[in-house]
Amino acid sequence: MTTITIDPNYGYVILAATSTFIMNFVHIANTGEFRKAAKVNYPAAYAPESRTDDAAHRFNCAQRSHANFVENQASMLGALMVAGVRFPLTAAAMGLAWSASRYLYMTGYNKGGEGGKGRYRGISFWLFQLGLMGLAGYSGVAMVMDW
Repeated sequence: MTTITIDPNYGYVILAATSTFIMNFVHIANTGEFRKAAKVNYPAAYAPESRTDDAAHRFNCAQRSHANFVENQASMLGALMVAGVRFPLTAAAMGLAWSASRYLYMTGYNKGGEGGKGRYRGISFWLFQLGLMGLAGYSGVAMVMDW
């Protein structure tokens, strides 16, 4: 039987997880502002394709940025919480860097532009997310192998 002892530094992991909850609210407010500017009424998730104005395009970019955030948040949080058991400070730093990258991704995407290429400004979130997934996987293997 394996005993898991939680390092006091795991509190930093919880704080990093909390940063993603805050980022979700930032996304909600951000998307709401662009929705209002584009005059897109609920329940429409996006401005219709027939709208080619800048406000509609930027709303669609903000909405897609938020959708991408939500698509990745759950798996990132799982990896963060698992990796943090064995590597609390590294995981916490990667989790906070993920949130910061997601902010850059959102603000870059908000600029609109052809194909929403501004999002590449925060694409580094993938490095942190994949790193956390790798640390989580390593932690599992280490536990099974009794390392």
